[in-house]
Amino acid sequence: MEISKRTRRYLMQIIAFGILLYCGVEHFNIVIMGTKFLLGIAMPFLVGSAIAFVINVPMRNLERHLFPKNEKLEKFRRPVAYLLTLAGVVGLLFLAMVVIIPELASTITTIVRSIPKAFGDAQKWLLGLSEEWPALEPAIAELNIDWAGISASAVKIIQGMATGLLSSGVGFFSGIVSGVMSSVIAFTFSIYLLFQKERLSRQAMQVFQALLPDAATEKVLRVASLSNEVFSNFLSGQCLEAVILGTMFFVAMTIFRMPYAMLTGVVIAITALVPIFGAFVGCAVGALLIAMVNPVQALWFIVLFLVLQQLEGNLIYPHVVGGSIGLPSIWVLVAVSLGGDLFGIAGIILFIPLCSVLYALFREFVKKRLEEKGRPVSAEGKEPQK
Repeated sequence: MEISKRTRRYLMQIIAFGILLYCGVEHFNIVIMGTKFLLGIAMPFLVGSAIAFVINVPMRNLERHLFPKNEKLEKFRRPVAYLLTLAGVVGLLFLAMVVIIPELASTITTIVRSIPKAFGDAQKWLLGLSEEWPALEPAIAELNIDWAGISASAVKIIQGMATGLLSSGVGFFSGIVSGVMSSVIAFTFSIYLLFQKERLSRQAMQVFQALLPDAATEKVLRVASLSNEVFSNFLSGQCLEAVILGTMFFVAMTIFRMPYAMLTGVVIAITALVPIFGAFVGCAVGALLIAMVNPVQALWFIVLFLVLQQLEGNLIYPHVVGGSIGLPSIWVLVAVSLGGDLFGIAGIILFIPLCSVLYALFREFVKKRLEEKGRPVSAEGKEPQK
């Protein structure tokens, strides 16, 4: 039986893939080292692409509203939009650092100073308890608590945490300085992508059309368009939701005269960029800070957090972020868990829009297969009632 050319080509591809797979398994260490080497070379360009994508979301919206009816100033539209966006991003980062660093230093100093008093109050409370309940005096005496030693140890722990935090910050900035060449390359590459994005899009389309069949090119372009839309909507929606949540906490804590309103609001806004779990990290930090000043207010802060979290989760998030990604809640939880386990915080932020794209593509595939079998489904994925 004669084998067609198409079948022979497929067989050769399968054999070649099998040989490559076998060689990769046999020399796995070399493959890992080669992958790391290639990633090290490509990392500045990957970082530059990420920077360009993030900046492009607000820059694109600004560009639409700058000089809409002035043809003479049209050539300045993109540079002005880029400079305004860059100034806004740098300003927000600077504002966050100005708010967080002084407040954090003041908080650590306050905690260190209040620890001896807190242990002294605990000692007085136990002594008063033994006087009020004489039966407890032998048990309290057997405890033989070294209050001074415990207080000194607690102070050392807090100071060690502060020193570790400071050294981490210094290490972060020293890492930036040491990688200044990579940072310059990434930043320059991001500028090139932003200012030449239409030209690069046309070139990429021509490459796909030259190398792939028309049907495959159409699918690639559709996936790219869907990915860009989902990622852009998720990024803008998540940032807006974080700002709204942080502002709500700042206003509510100011109204109820809770301490550290500004610091807690900024921390919650930053941690809320991580979906689902981020705001709870901010709640833990805020409750710990407030507990050092007033434990009762810390309990009320937790109640306030639960109320605002319900309000945000049921009213704000579905309208601001949920509709933009089109991903059911159960799959959001799966994306957060999987992304966090694989790549940490970056994986959590990346996997939600990624899973949204995969979910949309799989939903279209299922719908198409059902229609081919003569069983159309409704938009919600349910079979229409007969």
